[in-house]
Amino acid sequence: QVQLVESGGGLVQAGGSLRLSCAASGSILSINTMAWYRQAPGKQREFVASMTSSLTTKYADSVKGRFTVSRDTGKNTAYLQMNSLKPEDTAVYLCNAAGVRTRYGGRSDFWGQGTQVVVSS
Repeated sequence: QVQLVESGGGLVQAGGSLRLSCAASGSILSINTMAWYRQAPGKQREFVASMTSSLTTKYADSVKGRFTVSRDTGKNTAYLQMNSLKPEDTAVYLCNAAGVRTRYGGRSDFWGQGTQVVVSS
């Protein structure tokens, strides 16, 4: 019905940058919020950043000033620009689309499979 596909992860040295993308596809009429979460080995999934359809952004304290979330509403795509990366940013980064309206009716949330980010010291 709706699929989210993340890309852009990889291995980078501390201080480097990466840009993640999340493309949503399917019978989508609108998406309320697109967000990024991450999960490191042995840790719980944590919120990273989000942007609503009105372009309101929210960030975790740990990434403020270093990460920037954006989205292309027309393409149902979200981005996460990650600068000044630290080893503690190493995790699987997952995309979430919340309040998705499809032509089948109702609102649902969807998750992508994730993309691995490894930051070496």
